[in-house]
Amino acid sequence: MSTQPPFRRRRLGRKLARMRADARLTLDGAAEALFKTKSALHRIEKGEALVDPHLVKSMMDLYEHYDPDIVLEALRARERGWWTALGVEDQGYIDIETEAAEVRDVSLLLIPGLLQTADYTRALCAARPFPGDREQDERNVRARQVRQQRLTDPDHLLKLEAIVDEAALRKGLGGREVMRAQLEHLLEVAELPNVSFRVLAHECGAHAAMGGGFALLSFPDPADPPVLYVEHPFGALHLEDEGVTIEARLAFEHLTTQALGLDESVALVQRLLTE
Repeated sequence: MSTQPPFRRRRLGRKLARMRADARLTLDGAAEALFKTKSALHRIEKGEALVDPHLVKSMMDLYEHYDPDIVLEALRARERGWWTALGVEDQGYIDIETEAAEVRDVSLLLIPGLLQTADYTRALCAARPFPGDREQDERNVRARQVRQQRLTDPDHLLKLEAIVDEAALRKGLGGREVMRAQLEHLLEVAELPNVSFRVLAHECGAHAAMGGGFALLSFPDPADPPVLYVEHPFGALHLEDEGVTIEARLAFEHLTTQALGLDESVALVQRLLTE
């Protein structure tokens, strides 16, 4: 389970911290006026603790900043994520992706989760070195399917830019029929106007992501900093440092110049289906 505070709490905390700063109040001064300890207020502003909506109203009075949306955000920050109803433990990514407007995904050995078929995901679960719980695997498959619905949900549309190494397309995960269905699915999803799919062909040689894949997520509110998500076999990293996310964005942009074009990428997948 992720140790990162939930995204909604972090976002709310940043807004409350900006309100306090705009009011020219120190952490000590605000905490005393709100009858909170300095550490308690600090944890709220870092998103590490839940904040009561009544306290938010007191903050608005103290900071002389009225924003009814912040009270609603405080209520939403207390809600459990939709994935918990499916019995799925979030490693910190679903929470972020749920709030994101755009995902830039670089994947070297696997098809990105948002583009996987259910059978491909099942084959991936079966490949783990330790036996897994089949019921839990199915819950994870269902959660992935729910995530994928955003690619076609006009009310909560997610933009996806995916760059996939050719090795992931050729890897026979799950067997020939599973991979064939997966490649056919890629062709279908690639037709969506909010999805761009590019392939890093073998002929590309060395490229800007030789060290590993990553996902860079951005959000509807420009005040929310992008999040860089880097998964590894034993966990994941969540990075919001501006310098790091800028480097990731530049690396992604460079990879788009190294990868095949959109039409060429689709043509490569079509060729693989005939092999």
